[in-house]
Amino acid sequence: MAHPHIFGQHEPNTLAQLRDVATRAERVALMADGHLGYVMPIGGVAAYRDQVSVVGVGFDIACGNAAIRTDVTRVQLEGRLGELADEIQSTLSFGVGRKNQADDAPTDDPLFEDPAWDAVPGKHEREQLRAKARAQLGTVGSGNHYVDVFADEADRVWVGVHFGSRGFGFGVASGFLALGQNRAWGERVPERETLLDVRTPVGDGYWQLMTLAGRYAYAGREWVARKVVSMLGGREEELVHNHHNFAWVEEHGGERFHVVRKGATPAFPGQKGFVGGSMGDDAVIIQGADSDDAGVRDLQVRALFSTVHGAGRVMSRTAAAGKRTRQGRVLKEGAISRDMMHAWVQRKGVVLRGGGTDESPHVYRRLPDVLTAQGPTVQLLHTLQPLIVVMAGADEFDPYKD
Repeated sequence: MAHPHIFGQHEPNTLAQLRDVATRAERVALMADGHLGYVMPIGGVAAYRDQVSVVGVGFDIACGNAAIRTDVTRVQLEGRLGELADEIQSTLSFGVGRKNQADDAPTDDPLFEDPAWDAVPGKHEREQLRAKARAQLGTVGSGNHYVDVFADEADRVWVGVHFGSRGFGFGVASGFLALGQNRAWGERVPERETLLDVRTPVGDGYWQLMTLAGRYAYAGREWVARKVVSMLGGREEELVHNHHNFAWVEEHGGERFHVVRKGATPAFPGQKGFVGGSMGDDAVIIQGADSDDAGVRDLQVRALFSTVHGAGRVMSRTAAAGKRTRQGRVLKEGAISRDMMHAWVQRKGVVLRGGGTDESPHVYRRLPDVLTAQGPTVQLLHTLQPLIVVMAGADEFDPYKD
């Protein structure tokens, strides 16, 4: 059994999940923004020998963050924030399909002809999944997915986005979850641990399609972020881009592992990452510490060279927003009202479009606290103050939001 290294403080059920993962993995760590997930906690990192966990990577394969530093300054946006927020909301698509004004997403990307598609069993299933992927490329989704405009400490404007591989990744995850339980592709099966040996045809097929979903997510995030940069009238000067629901082949302690990060950002020495806070809190650009200090390097090794991916939830969606019937009848009141949410973001000076109370800043930890708990494993490069936050509306239907 692997001995996990834990950053920060966590609920007992989160720690119990981590201990369960540790019975199967060679090395395990939990980041300071961790909380309960499916089988593996969000914020968890696990290293396996020649295996990959389908549920560990998760249903939103390659969910991640991209941030672009532009040549625009804060003063150039004065008086335009509301107008820009409306343009972002009306041009980009939040939810499932491309349904707003922008319809120039790169649906002819070479990834759509990659041989990895052949790992989907059955021509009909393969073409159905490929068609869904084309239709959803460049859609932002809902839940905690967003398009933000920030200003850093030097008043330089950044564009940040957060979303993943949409229905394509969901289809890959659910399909191989079924295959891994000896059921048919497309059959609904329990969301339980399914470890695939990457040396087998099924395991290799999953790995190839997971990797393809990573390319797909990169293409979608970069297209969306660059679309917003063009709306600002700016040019791209720097791109920081990373997955946080993914698996990589890495070397740790001289050994080769398949490392799964579920809600954790890779942070090798010098590697940059974009980490969001909440709709009403600052975000950051960080990089893995490049230090000769033995204590720092030991912490990085224990973290499997990983760090937080966000602030981390402290309240469930249902607890925050309550529960309603499809007809809108209230079954349970939520702890967070829209007035509370809007008061927070207005105090911060944020122009908000969309967003549900289940994404209010009240339901998250504070990002500086989790970064402090993460210790000197990462260095802070930039603090990003949100100016505009655009998310899906609270009632936007999206089965692939997390």
